[in-house]
Amino acid sequence: MKTEIIHVEGMSCMHCRASVTNALTALPGVSSAEVSLEEKTARVTYDEGQVTPQAMKDAIIGVGFDVV
Repeated sequence: MKTEIIHVEGMSCMHCRASVTNALTALPGVSSAEVSLEEKTARVTYDEGQVTPQAMKDAIIGVGFDVV
């Protein structure tokens, strides 16, 4: 398992946080996603054989947030 920290812009509430969390955990290979509004980050633990960091970033962008 590997951990990636992704910087996310545009989150302003708990619903935003939940949207990012759900988008990430829906991806095959993602075992956990801890999203912080305060830090504007998503800490994702994943199996690098099943999902790429770019796929995770695309999932975040797909639900309406920016990746820095």
